[in-house]
Amino acid sequence: MSELVLDAPIVAVTVYPQRARVTRRGVITVPGGDRTVYVGPLPLELESDSVRVSGHGPATVLGVDVVRRHHPQAPDETVAEAERSWYEAQDAVAALADADDVQQQLDTFLAQLAKRAGGSFARALASGESDAELGGFTESLADRLAAVRAKRRELAAQRREAEQRFGAIDRRLTALREQRVPDRQAAAVGLEVAAEAEVEIELSYVVPLAGWSSSYDVRLQGDRLTLTWYGMISQYTGEDWPECDLTLSTARPTVTAKVPELDPWYLDRFQPPVPVAAAPGARGAASFAMQADRRDRAASDADGVLGTVHEQSSAFADVTAAVEQGVTAATYTPPRPVAVPADGALHRATIAAFDLDAELDYITAPVRSTDVHLRATVVNSSEHTLPAGKAAVFHEADFVGSAALPLWAPGEDVELALGLDDRIRVERKLVRREASKATLGSTRRRQVDYETRIENHTPRQAKITVLDQLPVARDHEITVKPITADPQPSETTDLGVLTWKLDLAPGAESVVRLGFRVDTAKALELNGWRE
Repeated sequence: MSELVLDAPIVAVTVYPQRARVTRRGVITVPGGDRTVYVGPLPLELESDSVRVSGHGPATVLGVDVVRRHHPQAPDETVAEAERSWYEAQDAVAALADADDVQQQLDTFLAQLAKRAGGSFARALASGESDAELGGFTESLADRLAAVRAKRRELAAQRREAEQRFGAIDRRLTALREQRVPDRQAAAVGLEVAAEAEVEIELSYVVPLAGWSSSYDVRLQGDRLTLTWYGMISQYTGEDWPECDLTLSTARPTVTAKVPELDPWYLDRFQPPVPVAAAPGARGAASFAMQADRRDRAASDADGVLGTVHEQSSAFADVTAAVEQGVTAATYTPPRPVAVPADGALHRATIAAFDLDAELDYITAPVRSTDVHLRATVVNSSEHTLPAGKAAVFHEADFVGSAALPLWAPGEDVELALGLDDRIRVERKLVRREASKATLGSTRRRQVDYETRIENHTPRQAKITVLDQLPVARDHEITVKPITADPQPSETTDLGVLTWKLDLAPGAESVVRLGFRVDTAKALELNGWRE
């Protein structure tokens, strides 16, 4: 009897921050008796423990195994030869590195020998002994050192050439592997059927090398701030995801469910790591792991995640995803199907868009720069816990920059920089400088006064925070004394940072004055002074 093979298409995908659960579904006619139905092809990287099978029809599931299905093409001798060349080139680079290490140790030994022998020969010369032996030894040592260092230069040149050959072979091998049709896996589903019947089989499994992260657009229009939340999906699992029921989940299924335990905390001498060349064809996983490490880690029950089935939501507005809030995680279903090919590129799906409560003000630190930054203190007035992610910030239609949003819970506030506003003018100048020279028994004194002028040329009332600073003494023979602070700062820290809170009407201006002196001992050379 011919083999029963079911080519079940992908009908649903649940994407987690670092993994994805794929669901396939198909219908097949199965003869009576104990039969095995092969469902595939499946990606090689799937987590075999995560495979689950269900379905409909007059059949009993006896079990499911993951088996390797080889592609029926002849072995590619070109790839095999390229792999042999890859390993040979890697061995050549390692051999040259070992040879250079030996020469380096010999160089160090000869240098130490010369240092130790120098004292002995100095005592011999001082006692009047012949210097013939000294001359012969030094010449021999110099020749040996010159030979060792010449050999190291020769090895360095050979190693550069070997590394270039290795890189060329590695690129060729990668290109050949991309052209070759890889082996795939299949799920062998055991069924018991009383008589020939049509059954529907649904198979789900978890794959790595897939995930999603959050991205945001923050747009300020007048006094209203609108945030649009996107899910950025990427995957290189080896299989393309068509347009299907796509769900984004904040759950984090783990490969091994284990209660955390603490191992002993050892401190030891640092040993530099030995460089190890990457395995041939290793691609993608490291870069995806780097992206995944920037997201928050949270625990979840893996079995519970694998056993959950998300039903398709009814129609909803284009800018809002259907939300299902669980105990430890939430799931979001984008309003439109999204196809995600296995190319590692980012594919955007809109999750939500909403207005947020924001309080606008300005902040400037003219001691560093006279630029004035528009700032928004924003409260997350939505029902969503927003994952950390990068935000593109727009002021009206203008892009003003990017910001990194932290994990943002409902009711929590964050500060967003909304770009520079040239309508708030700031000018800081030195209006007084005095310096006295130290005389006998006196101290050296420096005194400066600054004046900062702030003007509001916007058509509205402006709240402006002005930052300045006093130097901080780190020596008992240095004394810093404030002389003038007008108006009185609203806050002064132990590290010398002064804060003024100004509220300027349209067309108004304000002046902040700061003066201080620094006394030092007459013999002390002052470091860190600036004007």
